[in-house]
Amino acid sequence: MSNEIHEIRERLEKEGLDILRIMFADVLGTTRSKYVLTSELERGVKHGPAFCQGVWVTTNRGDVLDAENIVSDGLQDFITKLNPKTIKNLSYESGMACVIVDAYNPDLSENLFAPRTILKRIIAQYAKIGLVPVVGPELEFYIAKCVDGKYSRAHENIGLVYTTGPMVDPDGTFLRIVRRLDEMNIGVVAANHEFSPSQYEINLWHSEALDAADRTFIFKTAIKDMVLKENKIATFIGKPWSDEGGSGFHLHFSVEDTHGKNVMHDGNRELSSIAQHMIAGILENAAAITALSNPTVNSFKRLGPDTLAPYRANWGFDNRSCMVRIPPEREAGTRLEVRVGDGAANPYLIIAVILAAGLDGINRKLSCPEPAEGMAYNNESAPVLPMSFKEALDALSANENIKTYLSSELIGVFLALKRDEIERYEKTVADPETRDVTQWELDEYLLRF
Repeated sequence: MSNEIHEIRERLEKEGLDILRIMFADVLGTTRSKYVLTSELERGVKHGPAFCQGVWVTTNRGDVLDAENIVSDGLQDFITKLNPKTIKNLSYESGMACVIVDAYNPDLSENLFAPRTILKRIIAQYAKIGLVPVVGPELEFYIAKCVDGKYSRAHENIGLVYTTGPMVDPDGTFLRIVRRLDEMNIGVVAANHEFSPSQYEINLWHSEALDAADRTFIFKTAIKDMVLKENKIATFIGKPWSDEGGSGFHLHFSVEDTHGKNVMHDGNRELSSIAQHMIAGILENAAAITALSNPTVNSFKRLGPDTLAPYRANWGFDNRSCMVRIPPEREAGTRLEVRVGDGAANPYLIIAVILAAGLDGINRKLSCPEPAEGMAYNNESAPVLPMSFKEALDALSANENIKTYLSSELIGVFLALKRDEIERYEKTVADPETRDVTQWELDEYLLRF
């Protein structure tokens, strides 16, 4: 490893990069990081760097909860190891690169609170049955500006879905983001304005699941950083404004064999048994999935009937009113699109839980129900998804399959953090059942996610 670190330092110095930003996602999806001087790289990463386990149980408001005995055990350290393949030049920060690290306990065992570790474990379970998961992320987000101490959308031009240019990007912020993301080489393919004013979508190219999660994590971090540098904010939360549509985090999934062949189709333009088992597993575990794919009180103000967001645990062919859509491409392009998530989701955890559910379907050979047709919100043969965060957390807590596939340690921390959020929301908001977006949600989530 020492030779590898030496080579990394030489490469960074050659490129004029004097700072390496060491990054990882905590349980909430927040970017935790340290700056390490390139000139001190060998010493800076030889035994870490180390972080306090308390980072796993720190709330959005900075409180530290005692979940899974992290505080009771004395807030011990964990150490990190960098992944050289994840190094990216930060095009918007002069002289700086970033790298993603994995978390380990001091005895070098896996840290089971770390979201990236959990995703790696799920991918390893696919490898045991000769399958390689492939993921293509699509994220929507808003750009907002601060006016008189409150955030509002950067522009109010309506009816401009699938457009680009000054009408939807008057200050050029979005165009600058796209160009800088391209310079980072994280697989950005296309970008456009979405349905609502100041709402945008950027598509990332598909790749193997861990790489896709890493790129999505860097992508979200970079966008928020870049927009802040222009005295605005980017927010990926599900429903930032009561009067406009929500933002989704759609994920396209397929599996390949070890030779890189897509095995989601049967060779005759029909879905393979593997694809059908995966769909069945996702629908069987849909209620628990929503807790991790829609991980805020705010998320459930986006979901519902006639919202262009999922309402029932159903699937359909090229049907955007379903939780699972099967795009029309076949052969190598055969895949499923899971449409339930929003951008507040931790990229590692949303991918991990959907892959876990798909693997559950494969392992148990679950039968796929009939596809929904037409607008599927009234398709009463399919159960309604949880319509509150509390209901989703209860479903996750009760789902022993998902906890086994993921990590009881991480799920325990996640549940503690999120139940604390709900308790604080209910204590603060006069009508906790309101479908309107409250100031509490904006204060809790807008800058963070």
